[in-house]
Amino acid sequence: MSNDSVTVELRQAQDYRFIVGFGGDVPALLCDEPAPLGSGQGPSPVQLLCAAVGNCLSDSLLFALRKFKQAPEPIQCVVSAELGRNEQGRLRVLAMQARLQLGVPAAQLQHLERVLEQFESYCTVTQSVGQGFPIEVQVWDALQARLR
Repeated sequence: MSNDSVTVELRQAQDYRFIVGFGGDVPALLCDEPAPLGSGQGPSPVQLLCAAVGNCLSDSLLFALRKFKQAPEPIQCVVSAELGRNEQGRLRVLAMQARLQLGVPAAQLQHLERVLEQFESYCTVTQSVGQGFPIEVQVWDALQARLR
């Protein structure tokens, strides 16, 4: 098991706008809360969480298919977060749904069943976030056939 760590630095720019620094050559990102708190000039924390889940799932699916020398590109992913109030009345993410779409028909990909059974378990972010609330993951092919 690796003990690596990831660090990002946030600096307040104005009100609820923050500049997120990732270090190295990675460009900084402007984040902001939507109105009425912020001015919506960048992604919100919930949008960033959705992006992290979707990016990790997409990467895991692509990696698993490429292990078998398959070309599923272009992969697309849409992630939706359900927001609601907890018992204390505080706004929380209650659930997410991720819809991944392969860029080719399923029939063009070998070992797809095996990949679909395993790829999600290798997604660090989704597996971690999913311990807090349910995340439904769907996979569709280019012909709009639901594979998972």
